[in-house]
Amino acid sequence: MEDFVSITGTGLRYAGYVLAPLLVLPLLVLVAPKPLTAIADQISKLLDRVSGFAMGFALAAAFSIILIQLVAVLLRYVFGLSFSWLNDSVIFTFAMMFMLGAAATLRDDGHVRVDILRPRFSEKTKAGIELFGSLAFIIPIGVLILYAGSGLVSRSWVGLEHFNESDGLPIKYLFKTMVPVFAILMIGQAVSQALKAALVIRGQRPADPSRDLGDGAL
Repeated sequence: MEDFVSITGTGLRYAGYVLAPLLVLPLLVLVAPKPLTAIADQISKLLDRVSGFAMGFALAAAFSIILIQLVAVLLRYVFGLSFSWLNDSVIFTFAMMFMLGAAATLRDDGHVRVDILRPRFSEKTKAGIELFGSLAFIIPIGVLILYAGSGLVSRSWVGLEHFNESDGLPIKYLFKTMVPVFAILMIGQAVSQALKAALVIRGQRPADPSRDLGDGAL
């Protein structure tokens, strides 16, 4: 298992090197929009689809948590039974719901924004704020989460960590894996948001009047 974790970590590191140019692509679009418009648009659509795919699992988790909690309540108050693995299942599905759904929520402008001046800005100004917020805040924080949590997740996988109780779910390592998955999804969606904003700024993409472009903050 230690060899598996080491190989996986090495593979992810090299994958990061290969994908690093995507982080500067929005800036390159600002410099040379016409030759890069098609590829930027395709990458943005692909990243949006990935976020949407993850949202599907988040919605399934939201439905599952209702059923699991209902079963737990019936067992406890009707039959006097309580199982730790049921409580752990609620925690696990709750984490899935938020961690896997955050990126698509950003895509759909569903996160809370506190910028009271945004409605007064032009579409290009809003796009500029979105571009800056994605590159200066969301992506660096995502990278920090990946860096800070890599050791914790690796150790959890090496020991195939269980939840704390003796009858708890034997998949706490998957629970902790939600943290880097969340970070990766958010980085990918931030790149997509930055690409769309860059295209709006350079007039290569029409601003959507039904959806404001803001600062991309969570």
